[in-house]
Amino acid sequence: MMTYKTLTAGLLAASMLTAPAFADDMTMVKEVDVDVELEDLANANAAAHWTMIEDDLENAIVERLVGRTDDEGVRISIDIDEIELANTLQNAAGVADSSLSGRVKILSPNDNSKFETYDLSVAFDQAILFLPEGFDVTALTTDSKEYYDGMIAAFADHVVKRLDG
Repeated sequence: MMTYKTLTAGLLAASMLTAPAFADDMTMVKEVDVDVELEDLANANAAAHWTMIEDDLENAIVERLVGRTDDEGVRISIDIDEIELANTLQNAAGVADSSLSGRVKILSPNDNSKFETYDLSVAFDQAILFLPEGFDVTALTTDSKEYYDGMIAAFADHVVKRLDG
């Protein structure tokens, strides 16, 4: 009979053996740049509330790239073009969805297969996954730290997952 410790030890050993193989398939990154023109955003309240989004989104992406940086890596450029914040009443009524949208460009000076441009939009229903465990979603408002952090985390997560997809 296999015990929990035996199974865990086996999984750890297997992951250590396969980790270098996965490392070769990962896209390495040299630079991450996020640009937001706050005056172009669709929602004036969003522009006023989300003043640190450039730095926060860059940092969230870089945190997910630990061990994946290289001077020969790709450059990730993101132009956020819309932050649409539904107010709490709209969210409760399902009238409007909150979203964070932008154009993502992956550029490589060394590898012609590592070029990509795509539009990414993250709705709040995706950001719920990044809220603290046990957080009361019914108490959430668009101006709360948890809401902001969840939207940033969801966007960053999608960008990094798509690098190797």
